[in-house]
Amino acid sequence: MKNFYKLISILTLTLLFTSALNAENQPHFIDFTKVLNESKAGKSAQDFLKNKFKKENSKFTILEESLRKEEQVVINKKKLVTNEEYLKLVNALRDKVGKTQKDKQESIKNISKLRRTAKTELLKNLNPIIKKYMEDNKIRLVLDKKSILLGDTNLEITDQITKILDKKVTSLNLK
Repeated sequence: MKNFYKLISILTLTLLFTSALNAENQPHFIDFTKVLNESKAGKSAQDFLKNKFKKENSKFTILEESLRKEEQVVINKKKLVTNEEYLKLVNALRDKVGKTQKDKQESIKNISKLRRTAKTELLKNLNPIIKKYMEDNKIRLVLDKKSILLGDTNLEITDQITKILDKKVTSLNLK
């Protein structure tokens, strides 16, 4: 009978110890998109990029309006000037339109590059924070929420990581 109680005690302790270990080894997940969008640094980077886009967009809107007016001037001169002079005016206008379109594409490309740079910089700052959080909480695996079909919300660490990131990084240097 004593051996039976010892065996039950050993099995109970083993099961408790194993379940405690398994709780630590459960994978946790983080919503990187939420961290990038809702952290202080992420929000400030997005605001900077939105303002830059609006400013660039308004600049090109004004340029395009100016080109439309110039087009009307050229069209109105068609009957007043020779064909050669008219073709020169049309070609000059086409060159201006082409340059404006090229500049607009370059501007959009630069804003996209800044966006990628901001994301990379934020992730660079985020990785050591996640690594330290994992060490402190004995977590062995962290997955991106996009990869998870279903999961226990208790295993999500997005809010905790965002709070830590907000304390360490408040803005990114974008120019």
